[in-house]
Amino acid sequence: MDFGTLIDAALSAALGPQAIVFALAAIGLNVHFGYTGLLNFGQAGFMAVGAFGLAVSVTTWGLNFWVGILIALGATVLLAIILGFPTLRLRADYLAIATIATSEILRLIFGSVEAKETFGGSNGLTGFSSTYKNLNPYDSGLDLGVVSFSRNDLWSITVGWTLVAISCLIVWSLMRSPWGRVLRSIREDEDAVRSLGKNVFAYKMQALILGGVFGGIAGIFHVLKQASAVPTDFNTTFTFYAYAALLVGGAARVLGPVIGSILFWFLIAGLGSFFSQATSGADPLIPASIMTDTQASLVRFIVLGLGLMLLMIFRPQGIFGDRREIAIDAR
Repeated sequence: MDFGTLIDAALSAALGPQAIVFALAAIGLNVHFGYTGLLNFGQAGFMAVGAFGLAVSVTTWGLNFWVGILIALGATVLLAIILGFPTLRLRADYLAIATIATSEILRLIFGSVEAKETFGGSNGLTGFSSTYKNLNPYDSGLDLGVVSFSRNDLWSITVGWTLVAISCLIVWSLMRSPWGRVLRSIREDEDAVRSLGKNVFAYKMQALILGGVFGGIAGIFHVLKQASAVPTDFNTTFTFYAYAALLVGGAARVLGPVIGSILFWFLIAGLGSFFSQATSGADPLIPASIMTDTQASLVRFIVLGLGLMLLMIFRPQGIFGDRREIAIDAR
């Protein structure tokens, strides 16, 4: 067992670009679910709209990169408004159904043959990230012994964790304000908030838009760090990975999504490396009669799933969360 390789794989995933994507997406879900009590099961849809808003603007329409960023963020705002108007006056589960359905509809549209000229079909779009790559100030990668990153990954890490820090600062500031306290009150009992003369619908819409924008930023960062926008990336797994990160770290905690994403990807990569090494070689630690090297890549999800089940049973509020913060009024 090569523990150096195992630690390198785990830390590279925990601190790398992929963890950043889900940290940003989970920050948006934290605004929705953690602070406001909104059940958004379609964060992947906001990510897809942000990603393809940029890709289409630059590649298909030939617009400036920075204009494409603004269009992408504007598209997430528009999506939140379209989803929010018919659902936010209803029970929480209606928003959940609408968001997950919309997310899948968008994924199918972006990958459809009929829209291939605009969205690139199942192969997606490329050629929109040159401006982002040209801003890279690093001449080489980084190797600290226990963890290493390539030049491009190092640039993405710098940009990504800066975005995460700014996003956390924004959420921290807003949730300490009167506006944030109203959101928490809506989560606990929106009828009481309405009786005090507050426009609950408007506050919910604002929260949906803000969390959706964070999701859009996650989608933009995802396609920039890999230099391609592929529709199949934005499936429901994206949303539920982000929820897993949020619940591990703790809902309604500013740093909960960040710590949760780091731990989630540390375990995913670490367990994957462990089982891969344990089932390979001339004298494997785990014999083929118990587990093959093909099965090893899937066992990590089983182990992690069991761990999440135990966490939800014995500490449902997450590592840093408060049990009272995950109560939802679904009336």
